[in-house]
Amino acid sequence: MKIGFLGLGKLGLPCALAIESKGYSVYGTEIDPIVIQNIQNRELEYNEEGALSALRCSSIQVVPTKQLVNESDIIFVAIQTPHSPQFEGVTRLPYRRENFNYSALEKGIKDLNAEIQLLDKDKIVVIISTVLPGTIKERILPIISPRFKLVYNPFFIAMGTTMKDFLDPEFVLLGVQDNDALIKIKQFYSTIHNAPIFQTDVASAELAKVAYNTYISMKICFINTMMEICHKTDANIDSITEALSLGTRRLMSPAYLRGGMGDGGGCHPRDNIALSWLARELSLSFDFFETLMVAREKQTEWLAELIVRNCNGMPIVILGRSFKPETNISTGSPAILIHNLLIEKDMKPIVWDPFFDRQVPKFETSLFFVATRHDYFMEMDFPPGSVVIDPWRYMPRKSNIEVIYIGE
Repeated sequence: MKIGFLGLGKLGLPCALAIESKGYSVYGTEIDPIVIQNIQNRELEYNEEGALSALRCSSIQVVPTKQLVNESDIIFVAIQTPHSPQFEGVTRLPYRRENFNYSALEKGIKDLNAEIQLLDKDKIVVIISTVLPGTIKERILPIISPRFKLVYNPFFIAMGTTMKDFLDPEFVLLGVQDNDALIKIKQFYSTIHNAPIFQTDVASAELAKVAYNTYISMKICFINTMMEICHKTDANIDSITEALSLGTRRLMSPAYLRGGMGDGGGCHPRDNIALSWLARELSLSFDFFETLMVAREKQTEWLAELIVRNCNGMPIVILGRSFKPETNISTGSPAILIHNLLIEKDMKPIVWDPFFDRQVPKFETSLFFVATRHDYFMEMDFPPGSVVIDPWRYMPRKSNIEVIYIGE
């Protein structure tokens, strides 16, 4: 069986490499010349666990859409459905809301469908892009032919660990209309892992994907509220977290239950804002998703106020730009949000991240705020007299600086 990928970006390429690692021949189509050049040069502009080493020994071929259709038995569509920058969670939540931008996805599907029609042969096409419920019915089904056997199969991955998450998922979600396509997709996944497969209708699968992401946002907002309470009382947030993590029968798993910064990445803030748009479109009785985004913003603003109160005229340095440790991906990063909120307060913070900035600046005595939990920061030598605010509570205490642990 040969596998095709329409889109070899930050989602498509790592998943294609993961599939190739299982012995499949993989073909890919990509329109971004920079991405194509990086693949040909065996280079990556982003940190993705295991991807660079896999790419360097990969045999993935970048081909035109026509060849992709001719060569592939299953075609995965990994085209972005972006949000505008103001809906990524790095600035204040605007009053206006928008759906995702589906123009690139629609164009890609049209081009793919045209080649399938010319071939005049059934092709299984698996859309993995994040969409709101109703999108496939309203935007995709009207532009495809009967030969286009569609499956909606959104992936539950996190940027930075995409390959690992694809190869070892909690479950596989399939929104299926064609039984023959379902059988073949199940056969394919049986060669990848033993994770359970949940089959449902397409609209339910669309909603389940964004529900999963926004549930994570809810957990993070909740535990960060507990962190603020702990910081203002005698309670300890890590003890709260450890206690709640034991409630796996009625409460939750320990994942995403650590007080710190808000959620980020290419899914969580933007999916909440998109569902807030949908809440208005459907005239829901209560916009739950707006509440989550407001909570995330207010929690970040509280941290910004702590920085201002404790800087005592010292320069402010934000340590970290990425949305998660050990990556150079800054999409939706709360580190950027706190930087922007400090600028609103007439502060002039410096931002430094070892995964973005090659050179280590020579810092003077400053207030340092650890926005991203990089391991590198634990080994830093801070100028004497500096203050370090650590919302993650992982930085070691040092005799010549003051370390403020949030939530203790």
